[in-house]
Amino acid sequence: MNQTLIRTARLIAVAAAAAALTACVSVKMPAPAASAANVEKLRAAKAAPSQVGAFKLAAGKPADMDTTLGGLRGSSMQPSGGTFSAQLRDELSAELKAAGLLDAASPIVIEGELTDSRVDAAIGTGTGRLAARFVVKRGGQKVFDKELAAESSWESSFVGATAIPMAINQYGALYKSLIGKLLDDSEFRAAIKS
Repeated sequence: MNQTLIRTARLIAVAAAAAALTACVSVKMPAPAASAANVEKLRAAKAAPSQVGAFKLAAGKPADMDTTLGGLRGSSMQPSGGTFSAQLRDELSAELKAAGLLDAASPIVIEGELTDSRVDAAIGTGTGRLAARFVVKRGGQKVFDKELAAESSWESSFVGATAIPMAINQYGALYKSLIGKLLDDSEFRAAIKS
């Protein structure tokens, strides 16, 4: 056998092994945990204690957007809280709790609607997007209502065993990024100020 045929046979074997290793993998997102950067943003905002209300899928969006995530080359990922909107709620709760600002009796209520959730572990460039409409109510009166989005793109490998974990990590990081954008929003900061 000449060298070209040997190299080709090896490449086919490696590709087959990678495909076998990544076929139909199902991963559960980790439980939400606070990030130091977002906790610091909350403290710097001089925010009042708040409670986290209902988070749900936005009206008119396909129901499976809240429970399944495509774009992972046949693999899947499930949110730790049952739905991706609940994952976002729990992530925000974790940040508030770590900053000492989560209070179930507070008159300030933060609610949300998931408007977009996607990831694509495409060969070459991977992409991800997470978006939600956030609402803040003070004493039952709406004082903030805005949709925000976090997006990411990264170099994505041809090899699924490399590309899929990278896409999962990038998608998971969008939750912290989206909450960070919310905490950076001057109108949101004014709405939750003590």
